[in-house]
Amino acid sequence: MKSLFNVDHFVPFPQSEYGGLWCVIAENDEECFTLISDYDDGLNSNYYSKLRENIVKAPRFSIADEVESEVVASFLT
Repeated sequence: MKSLFNVDHFVPFPQSEYGGLWCVIAENDEECFTLISDYDDGLNSNYYSKLRENIVKAPRFSIADEVESEVVASFLT
């Protein structure tokens, strides 16, 4: 079963304002990470470990119907 992940992604100063919220439909944490990192090549790879931590802590909601995995929305400042 897939879940809707709401992942906070913050990148600290001096690269601040390059963070935000990702809403992603994925089967597990690893697929969520892959979808986010593939979606936006502009993410600073120095913060991938923090992104992984945020995915593990992210609120997630079960999806009743089988849907395709995807980034549903992203808000990045």
